[in-house]
Amino acid sequence: MNSISVRALLVRGMLAGLAAGALALAVAYFLGESRVNAAIAFEEAHSHDHGGEELVSRTMQSTAGLATGVLVFGVAIGGIAALVFCYALGRIGRFGPRATAALIAFGALLTVYVVPFLKYPANPPAVGNPDTIGQRTTLFFLMVALSVLLAVAAVIFGKRLAPRLGNWNASIAASAAYVLVIGLAYAFLPSFNEVGKDFPASLLWEFRLATLAVQATLWTTFGLVFGYLTERLLVPKTGAMTSGGGTTSHAAAAAS
Repeated sequence: MNSISVRALLVRGMLAGLAAGALALAVAYFLGESRVNAAIAFEEAHSHDHGGEELVSRTMQSTAGLATGVLVFGVAIGGIAALVFCYALGRIGRFGPRATAALIAFGALLTVYVVPFLKYPANPPAVGNPDTIGQRTTLFFLMVALSVLLAVAAVIFGKRLAPRLGNWNASIAASAAYVLVIGLAYAFLPSFNEVGKDFPASLLWEFRLATLAVQATLWTTFGLVFGYLTERLLVPKTGAMTSGGGTTSHAAAAAS
């Protein structure tokens, strides 16, 4: 990868992240906001403290605030994923640009969100002790860091095992090692069960599914869009490869 290719891929990653953020925003608005509003209504109905004026209105939070947060997040993760793609292309197997982009998107969804989510799932308003929010936030990001670092270690471990065990067996062994260590982290890190007995279980379940749907939409869209853009950039067009001898030679030289 030269500097021009990295810059071009970074721009495409951010554009793909923006597109993914826009689609995730629609899912968050139509699936998540109604659950948030229901949780807020439940909290207000069962709270004895109604004092204090909110600094940012709920309307602003659910529109401009939500859009800004999701779109900025999409652009940021798109840029980071593009840099990971630049390093991973050709180093994690004989995968083309689209397959590499799909693997990175799936791996990011799994390690950055799903694995930490299973230990520390998202909670709507009215769920959780305000006194423990700092501790819960710290542990969630610790779980994210552990998951990502262990996933990287598993990839390195699998590549080192591949010459002796073969690619398939090495991948199974590395995945098993990742699951084992993550399981130990689940067992030793503290858990929180702060859902009130009177909070509707169906609302909690729907809210958590909505947050999972937002992340799945974000990463799936990114993988598809970024894979398409990178393939157009890095793979010579079929027409140019077959239009004539001189053109074929030129495209082959460019690809090499």
